[in-house]
Amino acid sequence: MRTAIIGLGNIGSRVAANLAAGGESIIISERDLAKAQALAAKLGAKVQAMAVEPALEHADVIVLAISFEAIQQFVVDYRAGIAGKVLVDPSNPIAPDGKGGFKKIIPADQSAGQIISGLVEEGTEVVKAFGTLAAPSLQSGANRSPERAVLFYATDYPEAGRAAARLITAGGFDPVSVGGIDQSARIEVFGDLHEFGKLGRLVSAEEARTLV
Repeated sequence: MRTAIIGLGNIGSRVAANLAAGGESIIISERDLAKAQALAAKLGAKVQAMAVEPALEHADVIVLAISFEAIQQFVVDYRAGIAGKVLVDPSNPIAPDGKGGFKKIIPADQSAGQIISGLVEEGTEVVKAFGTLAAPSLQSGANRSPERAVLFYATDYPEAGRAAARLITAGGFDPVSVGGIDQSARIEVFGDLHEFGKLGRLVSAEEARTLV
């Protein structure tokens, strides 16, 4: 399984660093290829920088570490390149509220995961993952001891779920499924299982399973 991370902002670069530390061979990609090349050189020999199109071509699993709005356009622009692959969506559908905080930019009863899942062609398997913690917690929480911290995921596809769980494990966390993609609002910002929601903290797998 070859994984490509598209987008190297706070979340994408941290996920890439965690996976590289876990021994994963990954592809990283950015509009600014020089930025991707610089990060690849820093992370080691198992990390390869590519432009977006070849990254999609060579990957089995694609982590779209870009904004919710950008993902919506991406799946239209690169429909052929993602067809039949596992698409990991870490996005949170939020924007500044003008008061120093954030607000949800889609209806309260909807999730980014469901919306993205509805945009892709049949055969492309969407997983909601890697967005339940902020970048600092993705860094500090990786390989926590004595009990690993959890990253939740949601998907309708068993094989895609296994792929996401494998990456979460390689990245230094315990994977816990919350169910199908219709449960993804729970693990997006303001959801009951998000760091910036009711949960508000990192949890162990034992505690997480009682919450799910």
